[in-house]
Amino acid sequence: MLSRSIALVILAVAPLVAIAQGCGSLKNLYGPFDYRTDKKHLELVEAYHFTPDVAALRRGSTGAIGSDLDYTLRAFPNHHLALNAMANLALKMNTERPRGARYTVDCYFDRALTFAANDGLVRIIYGVYLSRTKRPRDAVRVLEAAKQYEPDNPNLFYNLGLAYCDVKDYPNALKNAHEAYRLGSPFPGLRDKLEAAGRWREEPASDEHAGAASAKGPAASK
Repeated sequence: MLSRSIALVILAVAPLVAIAQGCGSLKNLYGPFDYRTDKKHLELVEAYHFTPDVAALRRGSTGAIGSDLDYTLRAFPNHHLALNAMANLALKMNTERPRGARYTVDCYFDRALTFAANDGLVRIIYGVYLSRTKRPRDAVRVLEAAKQYEPDNPNLFYNLGLAYCDVKDYPNALKNAHEAYRLGSPFPGLRDKLEAAGRWREEPASDEHAGAASAKGPAASK
């Protein structure tokens, strides 16, 4: 599973239809399998195609890096780490379709969400890719849709806050920043962005905390 420590990042009502967008059929000679649950099939694919060198974008295992990632994503359409690697490879190569890949990066996410519409981590990774490719409004939609699946993931709220900053919706950016930091996000960039825009405010004390403080009032006054 993709670690929640990775700070990366469609619509909930209806996943995209891969075939309609020319993103190919999900039928495959091996799979498709769900990355979250079909672990018994994972070792074989990763041993030959999603090797440490491929994951780190150093070199391919059976051909171009893009072809090994493509094989992995056809067998496991929602393979979180392979999706993230494909997105990073496209950004590194400054292309929507890396060498060796059958589809564009958007298509791989489309296929993943068609296959596993309830996979919130796919939406987070896609949202981050959309932000990094200067599509913040799309990123907002994708990341908002992830909330029902990853309600306690600080990286979701952190990256959603960044996307809201990019569209200059500062009230929502601040709201998501507060939630990200409440959940334990260690990254200061979102707070820094809001401070630079003059929009950062500390989160007001909750009623629960305020009640506790009131109960301790006499003791605190000593």
